[in-house]
Amino acid sequence: MKPKLIITLVAALLSLGGTGLWFITSERRAAQERREKFFGSTRDYPAAGGEKMKIEW
Repeated sequence: MKPKLIITLVAALLSLGGTGLWFITSERRAAQERREKFFGSTRDYPAAGGEKMKIEW
């Protein structure tokens, strides 16, 4: 094979792999944000430490 063809194929594979990796990470981040919005953010109400929960009667 010609060296230019090999370099072109490697560059194409790297760009497609980078695009796929970016898509997967951005989709995971979006899914985490949707989960936090639906179930409520765990940062607002820490399970251990932080402020104690105040019970209102």
